[in-house]
Amino acid sequence: MKLVALKSSIDRKPRADDFTIVETAAPECPEGSVLARVVYVSLDPYVGSRIRGRHMGEAPPSPMEEAIPGAVIAQVTQSRSPDYAEGDYVFSMDGGWAEYVALDAGACRKIDPDAAPLRANLGVLGMPGLTAWAGITQLAEVGAGDIVLVDAAAGTVGGAVGQISRLNGASRVVGIAGGPEKCALVENTYGFDACIDYKSDGWRDRLAAALPDGLTVFFENVSADMAMIALGHAQPYARGVLCGLVDAYHTEEQATHPLNAGFIIGKRAKVMGLVVYDFYPCWDEFAAEAAPWVRDGRLQVAEDIVNGLENASALFEKLMDGRNIGKCLVKVSDEAA
Repeated sequence: MKLVALKSSIDRKPRADDFTIVETAAPECPEGSVLARVVYVSLDPYVGSRIRGRHMGEAPPSPMEEAIPGAVIAQVTQSRSPDYAEGDYVFSMDGGWAEYVALDAGACRKIDPDAAPLRANLGVLGMPGLTAWAGITQLAEVGAGDIVLVDAAAGTVGGAVGQISRLNGASRVVGIAGGPEKCALVENTYGFDACIDYKSDGWRDRLAAALPDGLTVFFENVSADMAMIALGHAQPYARGVLCGLVDAYHTEEQATHPLNAGFIIGKRAKVMGLVVYDFYPCWDEFAAEAAPWVRDGRLQVAEDIVNGLENASALFEKLMDGRNIGKCLVKVSDEAA
């Protein structure tokens, strides 16, 4: 079988030529596990840190040996677990950029292919959607009348944050994204009230104009500096969710993230860190709530999809540079065997 591996260890922003296709034997299926044919692989920003050993203490994959880690939708071809049968579709965060993966049964979720499109389980029904849902419903507790600001709004997490906020009663949702194409996606597909292009001159003035009454909730994906800009528009007792610091994912050294504690105190703001792993036990609850939203079009996501593992590295470079439009996916094989 084929898998994608690093050519050698890296400690910088990954480029497409850092990866290579490796031919290897298909993995065995240990007791309590399943062997599955990968249908879709998710490409996610955190993997850029993960392959450098700088994500949640997890070791990087071994060059020329181990597949690049990634969430997958796969179809079971062999099962040594009573919970799964041949032909079942599964989701797992413990997959990889490979044609076949061996997965511990406890690290899988069975997927109903009729509940929503299969690939939605890597986007708005997958980890990005769960991240957005957890931040909005479990931490910020967005409800009627809230005014929500989210940056990286064209991303899968950011786009879901705005849509789920609206579904939970927010009266106004404003996004920040880079470039007119991304802002058009945020406004026209995700239905935000406004999206501010931070790459354009005078964007801070336009942000202020888009938030005439300030904000009650902000969802931070980019940096501490952007969080402080959001706090500048916050009403007293606003809630902030710190989800990601993408600007520091590829720095040569561990970055510092200055937050103005006095400013936070003055705003009486409640600022919460979000690590999606904490909410894995809620995944079924989230999926049951969100699947109808996906089916009827209330929760949407744009997709940037390529066919074949040989094209994964180029799409990943595009993601690392922020040039993707929508959720990055690799179709590895056909949905039906």
